[in-house]
Amino acid sequence: MSCEHAAHDLPPAYRDLVPEAVRNSHRGWDAGALDLAKALAVALDAPLHAGQYSRLLVDLNRSTHHRQLFSTASQALGATERAAIVARYYQPFRRAVREAVEARLPCLHLSVHSFTPCLDGVTRHTDIGLLYDPRRPLERALASALVQTLRAAGAWTVHRNQPYRGCADGHTTALRRQLPGTVYAGLEIEINQRWVDHPEWPHLQHAVCTALRATPWPDGAGI
Repeated sequence: MSCEHAAHDLPPAYRDLVPEAVRNSHRGWDAGALDLAKALAVALDAPLHAGQYSRLLVDLNRSTHHRQLFSTASQALGATERAAIVARYYQPFRRAVREAVEARLPCLHLSVHSFTPCLDGVTRHTDIGLLYDPRRPLERALASALVQTLRAAGAWTVHRNQPYRGCADGHTTALRRQLPGTVYAGLEIEINQRWVDHPEWPHLQHAVCTALRATPWPDGAGI
């Protein structure tokens, strides 16, 4: 299990890279994602790999060739320093997750995120999004089963591949290129931030944990 955008802090050497208010906004992290990831790790007895620093330094959920790997502030640091950031903060995280996945094959990898309730003036009505690659039969089957379980657990609006596409650039997408679909399934769980700190937030977390525990996975699969 991974939570790429778990933190909004920056290493001491880069603390002045962006203002604190920006770091604490969605530009800096996914509010609530770490709460859910921790709850899932306990419920599923799964190892959790959480990013320690803000994506404004380097985005752990982007490929190294992606134009959004670095924020505008990090872009200004120069190529040599950016390469050092990748080597020190990005590569160890990616390597640790892959090693954990490979040690548990066949494996279901959960990547936990959250999203803003409104983007560019458009309200997002999804409460829980499950992102997957529809070209992978195992992921498609797992997502469908989980959607049904979640919808039965409460009055949540649960959608597949919303508010983002599951096959867009991301950590699970990168691992799909490296591991066959017969032994690796990557699902991103996206939670609408309108529920974070809401009175129903504990209930939603419990519902997601319960649904994942109740959904039948392939025999011997790890998480």
